[in-house]
Amino acid sequence: MELHVVIEGKKDLTGQLYRQIKEAIHAGRLAAGEQLPPSRLLAEQLGLSRKTVSEAYARLTYDRLVVGQVGVGSFVSDQPSRRAQAAHAPALAGAAVAAQWRNMPTPLRHPSPAGTARYEYIGGSPDRSLYPQADWRRCVLYALRECAKSRGMYGETEGLFALRESIARHVAFSRGVRCSLGDVVVTSGAQQALDLVARVLVEPGCTVAVEDPGYPPARLLLAAQGANVVGISVDSEGMVVEQIPDGTRLIYTTPAHQFPLGMPMSIARRHALLARARALGAIVIEDDYDSEFRYEGRPTDSLQSMDTHGSVAYVGTFSKTLSPELRLGYLIAPPAILEAVCVAKHLTDWHTSIPAQWALAKFMSDGGLLKHIRRCHTAYADRRERIVQRFQGDLSPWFELVPATAGFHLAALCKQAIDMKLLLTLARRVDVGLYPLDVFYHFAPPRQGLILGYGAIDAADIDTSLNRVRDILQEIA
Repeated sequence: MELHVVIEGKKDLTGQLYRQIKEAIHAGRLAAGEQLPPSRLLAEQLGLSRKTVSEAYARLTYDRLVVGQVGVGSFVSDQPSRRAQAAHAPALAGAAVAAQWRNMPTPLRHPSPAGTARYEYIGGSPDRSLYPQADWRRCVLYALRECAKSRGMYGETEGLFALRESIARHVAFSRGVRCSLGDVVVTSGAQQALDLVARVLVEPGCTVAVEDPGYPPARLLLAAQGANVVGISVDSEGMVVEQIPDGTRLIYTTPAHQFPLGMPMSIARRHALLARARALGAIVIEDDYDSEFRYEGRPTDSLQSMDTHGSVAYVGTFSKTLSPELRLGYLIAPPAILEAVCVAKHLTDWHTSIPAQWALAKFMSDGGLLKHIRRCHTAYADRRERIVQRFQGDLSPWFELVPATAGFHLAALCKQAIDMKLLLTLARRVDVGLYPLDVFYHFAPPRQGLILGYGAIDAADIDTSLNRVRDILQEIA
């Protein structure tokens, strides 16, 4: 790669080269440790004499901007860059809008690896040790071979035919979803699916309803689109449908495994929600984020499978079953918004990564996904059972688990007053990562408790970590 330098005229050639490299270092375009081109090569590229380049390098070295290593080359010295700022920058016309985005909270951002504890109860993280590395590697090689056959053009906005076909079969088999591949839109994670539905339905001032407590990124995304977001309470049967106000055009819900509390929506409540949506002409977003993992009772149908009027947009993700790093999800769009969603996706990112789609299509068609889900289910069931036993045993004086039959997190509500901030701080000091429940409340008064993800903690570590939590609770009590 050539170093970007522009030489004008024939005067002060050394000075021009020196100043441009110096400015590039200060602005951060040349990072610390980056090697500069050899003087002979740069001279040829710029049409200068080697002496001119050598003199510029010498001045940079004298100023300690560049360090020379005999027999190796010249390198940018290890010093902080000073990004150039205009002395009198004009007022930004869109400063207020930019400030709104800059100040918007970003909940559920996972910590960096350096910030995680030895014993992690973070939610939404599948077990990396269970990831099918060998099978996935084989599918990635297949994807590369398929991509090599293509003409290198953009792909279909809706997603690869093979992947959409596999997704349609999978959700029909596992969740009873009624769809064909033509209803499937492959997205960059579930979050993009939510964004696409919001883009084609939400306009400033319109009313949308979300569960409270609920999934903060969904609420914030809808608010960022200018919607009047209304919080709807949840009880033991799920979203309280009677609270959905007139004029609502979009309803967001997690019926299989309410986020974050975990209870499933009752059949009666599901019918009531569908009837309310029909009466309002509203679309219901069914976020079915981790329902593949079920531990008790008979499986319930998806809300979409009960919908006979095209009111439900079904959102799924592979972040919980495989890995959030893949950024692969999907939307089963009802006919009323399918074409609009495809246009919106085309305008925002054209299409999701083609190699990743080929790999996932191969993985699913070979039966790898169902095999992996069964393997994870066995591991998660053991962890869940151990956590339930502990919270029904020696941790029961402080917490009560919310009954949940699916997913891979549990919610524990406080039975007595606990200094939650102190508990989390002391737990972190003994290498236990705990996470509070109250951050998921926005409209209603928050309830104190914990959200206990068991995807990132090994079964053998549960007793050790919860012993530490119990000891802290006894101390601060």
